[in-house]
Amino acid sequence: MPNTLFRFTPILTALLATSTVVAKPRTPDEKLIFKKLEGGDLKLHVYKPKDWNSADKRPAIVFFFGGGWVGGTPGQFYPHCDHLSSKGMVAISAEYRTKKSHGTDPFSCVEDGKSAIRWVREHAAELGVDPAKVIAGGGSAGGHVAACTGTITGFETGNQKVSSVPSAMVLFNPVCDTSPKGYGTNKLGERWKEISPLHHVSKKTPPTCIFHGRADTTVPHQNAVDIKSAMKKSGRRCELHSYDAAKHGFFNFGRGDGSAYKDTVAQMDSFLASLGYLPKGTDRKAN
Repeated sequence: MPNTLFRFTPILTALLATSTVVAKPRTPDEKLIFKKLEGGDLKLHVYKPKDWNSADKRPAIVFFFGGGWVGGTPGQFYPHCDHLSSKGMVAISAEYRTKKSHGTDPFSCVEDGKSAIRWVREHAAELGVDPAKVIAGGGSAGGHVAACTGTITGFETGNQKVSSVPSAMVLFNPVCDTSPKGYGTNKLGERWKEISPLHHVSKKTPPTCIFHGRADTTVPHQNAVDIKSAMKKSGRRCELHSYDAAKHGFFNFGRGDGSAYKDTVAQMDSFLASLGYLPKGTDRKAN
């Protein structure tokens, strides 16, 4: 579904004109260790709805930050977590190993992404989460980590009786092709195909929503087009929202005049509501 930063649908235009973007998202309700490692344990930064109860069975979403598998911080997705928790979801921004934090490579990032999804599902009862409704999300390299949880086999740790495959994926200018036509081959070498989501799409790939800028010179927009095509051929649902003149990272909270953040969040809500992960009537209302 094509979009532009300057030409919204009439409904979205009205909504965006009346919505208010909070100046600063609230801090996480808690941080839980999901993986113990030398060099620093990994934590989930958890946001809960105000009326949360451990007996709940709510949908959950786990976001992974961007940073080229080199750096980054979970704070990138605090605004998204704050927003979705206000809509009734348990929303989480996950840590994972990067080159700067643990001296690791992208393959370790993929492993950690799978570990995070598995941990949330395994501890669903404690988190007040429905284990059948655990979604993966992320941006750029974090979008790659999220996409790999839904496409790549292997790189598994922990209790493998519990699935690490998410129920759906929400990806913001993600790295979905690590071939020479995409991003990251120079960091992956001859092993690039092992963790290239585009090359592992199957009939089991979860429903997916992708946001990408046509002017992205870091991760080519065509890669998003290609994975949508691959998913269509496999009979899987994939929404692609393309934004004219938008460069890499356009979707982030605080970027530009805020219109791209508000529009992508509204479209994210609509996608999640269509799957039953948000209550009816909450879609297309972005904070």
